[in-house]
Amino acid sequence: MVVQAVVIVVVAVFFLGMGVFGLVAPAALIRPFGMAAGSAEARSEVRAVYGGFGVAVGGLLLTALAGAGGTRTGVVVTVAVALLGMAFGRLVGRAVERPAAFYPVWCYFWVELAAGAALLAGLT
Repeated sequence: MVVQAVVIVVVAVFFLGMGVFGLVAPAALIRPFGMAAGSAEARSEVRAVYGGFGVAVGGLLLTALAGAGGTRTGVVVTVAVALLGMAFGRLVGRAVERPAAFYPVWCYFWVELAAGAALLAGLT
């Protein structure tokens, strides 16, 4: 149970960090992907999808720590499946075209895969 709580906290901190960074510096967050947020609309989108979503998921995971049984399990499974879906999307991207370097695409692939697997492994 302690290991599961640590995994949940680590994944929550990752999402909260990404979320806060996305809210504060949206253009900087997407720059490593070769993207630019040159308009208010683009920055708003990054703030919503990376920022707001990241903060919401991180907060939900931390809230799930206090939840018993079904609530915790439901949140953990949902976030784990979302992370594994993101990793799958990167594999599809790899099948279509090749990223130029390990960072950022493959770095995040491994983070997503490891985090999703670790969350699921903690369920018993």
